[in-house]
Amino acid sequence: MRFIFTILLLLLSGEVLFAQEIIEFRGDNRSGIYNESGLLKEWSESGPEVFLEIEGVGKGYSQPILADETIFITGIKEDTIDILSAYNLKGELLWDVPYGRSWTASYIDSRSTPTYENKKLYVSSGTGQVNCIDALTGKVVWQVDAIKKYGGEIFKHGDAEALLLIDDAVLYTTGGEENALVALNKKDGSLVWKTKSMGGAKSYASPVLINHNGKKIILAQTSEDFIAVAPEDGRIIWSFDLLQFHTESIGVGAQTNPPLYHNGEIFQTSGYNHPGILFSLSEDGESVEIKWENDTLDTHHGGTVLVDGNIYGSTWTNNARGKWASVNWDTGKTNWETDWENKGSIIFADGMLYLFEEKRGNVALVKPSPEKLKIISTFKVDKGVGPHWAHPAIYNGMLFIRHGDVLMVYNIKA
Repeated sequence: MRFIFTILLLLLSGEVLFAQEIIEFRGDNRSGIYNESGLLKEWSESGPEVFLEIEGVGKGYSQPILADETIFITGIKEDTIDILSAYNLKGELLWDVPYGRSWTASYIDSRSTPTYENKKLYVSSGTGQVNCIDALTGKVVWQVDAIKKYGGEIFKHGDAEALLLIDDAVLYTTGGEENALVALNKKDGSLVWKTKSMGGAKSYASPVLINHNGKKIILAQTSEDFIAVAPEDGRIIWSFDLLQFHTESIGVGAQTNPPLYHNGEIFQTSGYNHPGILFSLSEDGESVEIKWENDTLDTHHGGTVLVDGNIYGSTWTNNARGKWASVNWDTGKTNWETDWENKGSIIFADGMLYLFEEKRGNVALVKPSPEKLKIISTFKVDKGVGPHWAHPAIYNGMLFIRHGDVLMVYNIKA
């Protein structure tokens, strides 16, 4: 009996030991929240200390990730091929590998942030080739041209999806007239399931996995619909028409931001005067209804965060301009909207917001407040070219900011 108990204990310990962390776009469950502590609460006038600067990572708008003391980042280094590169924390290139054709019709830079789990990286190219890549060697384990194979349709500015991992599957939004999403086997890329088509191309927002009353649900967006999918078989649980909110002559169908989930409710928005919408899920997750709409918070593509019952993000005036705002989660009331440089991306860690505006590369450290925008410190990124569209990230007390083909890492540990 003692022997059997010991074996069971070892097996259970092994399950814990070998449980693998997923490292992905926008931190914890794609929420923009990074579970860091002991970070600086203000910076010097010139900004935090530069820990590392890497030039030549390739042209790109994607976010870097850090896993196993290795930086993984996508970029275009030559021609029209997306490249995934690995660097150590000395800035030395460990390997790089092509993983598909880049998008060439508009804004020709890499888009997809890789997702890491169990020494493997999962990433899709700007034209829809889905890959599994060995994180140690850079070898392509498998590749599937998911758009071509499953009749997908990419929206106007290319595939920007960060692949979602669920159990033994890799999720990919195809859009198009044949399917909405497909699940591919992590080991070999074979098909696990596919959903029925809801119509409309794939848009830019990456899907999110939520746990609602013990039930796992995939939240995804096409250019036309907000949809909920059952991860076990690809059943469409519900769909909601988003096109009805796209009243501008531009940006129709441009769903851009991962949704936020909290206590049975979901926040979703895009730019172009698309309102911020809070949906209430039914207890069983089988249906959804609108709780409130807010006409202020229409984040273009910089993401939003929920902190202490308030949502923070930038607003859209036009494609070149925007402000910053806060909205109360429960009521939908706008706390404030104010100018600061320009619209951009936002993340949160250790009690502070990090704003990265997209036009001139200003970075702000902000104390969250429903009263006003409380800027504590700022600095300006002066390396790289092009728009500042890559979302910042925080790992191990370091702030990662990418501008074009330059990656800057700042020491923000207190």
